Amino acid sequence: MRKLVLALLMLLSGTAFAQNLPYRWDELTASDWDQALKKSNRTCILPIGILEKHGPHAPIGSDLIHVREWSARAAQQEYAVVFPDFFYGQVYEAQHQPGTFALPSDVVWNLLNATVEEIARNGFDKIVIVNGHGGNPQLLRYFVQAQLEKPKDYVVYFFEPTQDREFADKVAKTRKTDAAGDLHAGENETSTMLYLRPELVKQDRATREKGDNLKRLPELPNLYTGIWWYASYPNHYAGEGAKASKELGKLITENKVEALVKSLKAVKADSKTLELQKEYFEKVEDLGKK
Repeated sequence: MRKLVLALLMLLSGTAFAQNLPYRWDELTASDWDQALKKSNRTCILPIGILEKHGPHAPIGSDLIHVREWSARAAQQEYAVVFPDFFYGQVYEAQHQPGTFALPSDVVWNLLNATVEEIARNGFDKIVIVNGHGGNPQLLRYFVQAQLEKPKDYVVYFFEPTQDREFADKVAKTRKTDAAGDLHAGENETSTMLYLRPELVKQDRATREKGDNLKRLPELPNLYTGIWWYASYPNHYAGEGAKASKELGKLITENKVEALVKSLKAVKADSKTLELQKEYFEKVEDLGKK
């Protein structure tokens, strides 16, 4: 009887430990590590934000706060280890504004590459990049594609959720401004900050500057140039933050977290991507021997 009681106590203790296991990398102990790898199925989230001006009213770290919150809320529902704050990316278009942290391009690339390699060295073979900055996707898509440059024993996934029609209709009914012009620190981003960290938003300052498109570039059909953003939005503000609402912020945030939870479940269950990646590199190596 005593042995049975002890066994039950150990089982309950182990269950409680698993439930209370921290999801943040920096809050885990070394003795937690194996349990975290097992519980996450070797899945780590790399949240990437940026430090840049968000109009005259929202915090410089808005993108960082967003990815931190999305990752935390998703990991609490579908366990994965969350890497600490990472705010190094592409943000050269905002260097003329105070608070922008823009590193040289080779440093950005090498730091990101070294980070995923260190994450993998610590036992994770599934790394999910969650991005919060509109200027990062081109960099991150190329970075993920460049994983095929040389053999890897891990996979990097880039979380890019799309909106379904039902959710888009809900947002449209809740919005007060035109979505086409709401690109940076406008109604969307200010709303999510009002929901997540309202004490950091100075919404009464949102009208101190205009977030209108100045359209200063001549028409350049079928052409892209890096100065386009500054030409259109020199204040680094695009939209109307003064019209933001916590209601819209909650709607957007919950949808984002729901999508991330769904993606995490798929990643944790995925064994095919790494298998195919290994097969690909074997064929690359075999080709060179012929």
